[in-house]
Amino acid sequence: MKIEKSSNIAKSPVEAEGAKDVEIRWLITKDDGADNFAMRIFEIKPGGHTPLHVHRHEHEVFVVEGEGVFVYEGREYEFGRDYVIFVPGNTEHQFKNTGNSILRFLCLISAAAV
Repeated sequence: MKIEKSSNIAKSPVEAEGAKDVEIRWLITKDDGADNFAMRIFEIKPGGHTPLHVHRHEHEVFVVEGEGVFVYEGREYEFGRDYVIFVPGNTEHQFKNTGNSILRFLCLISAAAV
């Protein structure tokens, strides 16, 4: 069991090649006893973006605040607060902050992907 205010969990920069102004907090992981899923929250500054990348695992995303563009397989899709985004595995994708404030979204992945 874990109960914690998310702001008390350490935030670190995403240093993957192609990332710009992105930070992550690992909210729930195997270290907390979660055997099936990992929960992360990403924060992207205005003008920032995750890398354009591909990997085997899927993502389940919920946008907490902000607005942006989701790049998926060469196409762009606008989104905002309260949107949900499903990213299948083995697909090229990227999140971009196109707004004037922080873009913050929860992202759940399989614990096996961590």
